[in-house]
Amino acid sequence: MSEPVAPASPSEPDTRSTAHFETLAIRAQAPMSPEHEHSVPLYLTSSFRFDDAEHARALFSEEVAGNIYSRYSNPNTDEFINKLCLLEGGEDGIATASGMSAVFTAIAARVSSGDHVLASRALFGSTHQIFTRILPKWGVSCDYADVGDPSSWERLVKPNTKLIFIETPSNPGLELIDLVWLGAFAKSRGIPLVVDNCFATPYLQRPLALGASVSIHSATKYMDGQGRALGGAIIGDASYIADCRFFARHTGPAMSAFNAWLLSKSLETLAVRMDRHCQNALAIAQHFEGHPALDAVRYPFLPSHPQHELAKRQMTQGGGIVVLVLKGGLEAGRRFLDRVRMVSHSANLGDTRTIVTHPASTTHSKLSPGERAAVAISDGLIRISVGLEHVADIIADLEQALGE
Repeated sequence: MSEPVAPASPSEPDTRSTAHFETLAIRAQAPMSPEHEHSVPLYLTSSFRFDDAEHARALFSEEVAGNIYSRYSNPNTDEFINKLCLLEGGEDGIATASGMSAVFTAIAARVSSGDHVLASRALFGSTHQIFTRILPKWGVSCDYADVGDPSSWERLVKPNTKLIFIETPSNPGLELIDLVWLGAFAKSRGIPLVVDNCFATPYLQRPLALGASVSIHSATKYMDGQGRALGGAIIGDASYIADCRFFARHTGPAMSAFNAWLLSKSLETLAVRMDRHCQNALAIAQHFEGHPALDAVRYPFLPSHPQHELAKRQMTQGGGIVVLVLKGGLEAGRRFLDRVRMVSHSANLGDTRTIVTHPASTTHSKLSPGERAAVAISDGLIRISVGLEHVADIIADLEQALGE
């Protein structure tokens, strides 16, 4: 029997490996214990024993590697992150308790009072709240650049800009940003580029290979893929992750060992699941384009998407999210949501089950009408997280919900 692919150390990811994505996701495992288990065991312990006084001192002074306390590290979280470093091509990474704790840690670990952040305008609602209501309390300012206007990035960058933060594709409008262009822009100014890669996952898009410094994830979504566990991850440059690790170690947004174990196992099926998500999503987008009850259908791999060519360049497939813009605004949206039968009405995404969400009244409800309009979130916009059910059954339910 062949041995599993050895996990990369955080300081030296195995970027030289010739193994494919699917193989790395399955075979990159923590070292076996003396029990020779085939599946990595759970390490449900809050702390770890020291060999002697000198061993304890060396661990706390970081002269040697090892586990001290599960808030700092744990074999299960280590395996999850080592695997993601291989899949993303990152030097190092940390796991966090949720996607938003990953977003906040990646920002807060690198900014101080008086600093400035430049971000894409189209962001998840909670990320927007961090930039507009939380960071200003610390004296950190933020400006939003327009995705379709490269000159706005040039105009808004400042001498004290310490971070560029983007989503691509964006939540929920599916706007894309040219990662090669923006990566070069950021690098030329010595500013780290942080990319929320949640919608694409490392299977469909690898921001670090395209010029980003850091790629972050809500592992709650496609990485888990079944609506079972919360988690986040930050993967990127070793120096950036060192700051994130210090911040997280002393503020405590740690991922549980159980969730790390679950998420690492879920990564083993990420590729096959994403293939099906994307296949179903494209079929649904093609089916509903031109539907009389809709003003628009958005999907990155539809030729009608304004950034279709960019999507084809930097993504391998179009992802699992489809946007329907219903005629009739808020009332049409409410009627649609109340009429779905099989499809779930929830605020989550990335599940095996197809989920519909109305961002204007839920995930982006704290934005003003003007702010929603600026990122093309209309009252009739429905975000569909396309699941793994038979596509004909998904289409049938959506069709009847759109009917008179």
